[in-house]
Amino acid sequence: MTNVEQALDSWGAYDRDNPFPLFAEVRELGAVHAVTLVDGHEAWLVVRHAEARAALNDPRLSKDMRAALTAGGDVVAEGLPGPAFARHMLVVDPPDHTRLRRLVAAAFSVRRIESLRAHVQSIVDDLLDGVAARGPDGQVDLVAAFAFPLPFTVICELLGVPKSERVNLGRQLTALLAPTSTPGEYALAKQASDAVVEMLSLLVAAKQDAPDADLVSALINARDGDARLSQEELLSTIFQLIVAGHDTTASLIGNSVVALFTHPDQLASLREAPDKMSAAVEEFLRYDAPVPHSTFRYALEPVDIGGVTIPNGAQVIINLASANLDANHYAAPEVLDIDREDARHLAFGHGIHFCLGAPLARMEAQLALNALMHRFPRMRLAVPEEELHWHHGDGLVLRGLTQLPVIPGPASPRS
Repeated sequence: MTNVEQALDSWGAYDRDNPFPLFAEVRELGAVHAVTLVDGHEAWLVVRHAEARAALNDPRLSKDMRAALTAGGDVVAEGLPGPAFARHMLVVDPPDHTRLRRLVAAAFSVRRIESLRAHVQSIVDDLLDGVAARGPDGQVDLVAAFAFPLPFTVICELLGVPKSERVNLGRQLTALLAPTSTPGEYALAKQASDAVVEMLSLLVAAKQDAPDADLVSALINARDGDARLSQEELLSTIFQLIVAGHDTTASLIGNSVVALFTHPDQLASLREAPDKMSAAVEEFLRYDAPVPHSTFRYALEPVDIGGVTIPNGAQVIINLASANLDANHYAAPEVLDIDREDARHLAFGHGIHFCLGAPLARMEAQLALNALMHRFPRMRLAVPEEELHWHHGDGLVLRGLTQLPVIPGPASPRS
């Protein structure tokens, strides 16, 4: 049995630190493949760009996880936290999706996000002051000291999570999203899940009693004609926003830093022209997607993708990371090039489920990377590249570093 055959028989059990050669082999063999996931469920994997882009916006591929779980088939594992937090935009179809997205978008507008820029910059600067305080020659884990707390602090402030509860919430979310391969690990994740459910339920109750100028209060009061969020939809949406709003951006920042450190020519080019940062972030998203696989979908009828007929009721997984490296769509896709003329990518998805938080993630990454380059012009990896490790977080969906050890070097003052 070849490495590719073994991977398709247990998709997700591949080398997390460098899955890209495998993705390339699978992509070369075809656009769509039958796979068995590590949890034992069968699925169909889409790996090429054109087919992935089409599949992401195909209405015959449903995201209604509740319908899939109650249909009687064994399509997908239910996962945590469970049904009470499973009625948000990522797990419903139109017309529910249309209504939910419109309600949430009203409270999560681009104008609202852009108004946060100065405050996000201050959070970035404060965190980097903490890195500088450790001295120029000491080893610092940039994930724990910067990449994780930045987006987590921002989303907590957006939602109105009290400062006194953030450390515990962050700890419980980390435990909830950790991989579970044994009953003991699942028990710890379930305990953390229950704690998160309780904390967010209490947060909603507090904001219902005393609304403030935060996102939870805005979601409680969101209206679209007579439509509003039910309690289940409200809790589910807050959970989705807090998970998607921190872990993915932390991974984006960490993956981008590694990409720059391992491509010194690109780092030098960006230092010489920091105005390229916006384009550079798009290339980082393409080159090493923080969300390598799409979230759950299943076929409502037989669907032909790339000459393969996916049967009715089958789970479909779209490999965004592979699609973003497809030589049929990009010139020299394996090369990191911040001057790439067309760095448009699928890292945020495509179509009606395109990531609502993309403007916030982009802004945070741009501010974070610009500040890092300015404050620590001699920062370097503290370990060889081959000693860096990527976790698999929530199943196949997330790709982020467990740690990012760096030597900061001398710090420049704030700009």
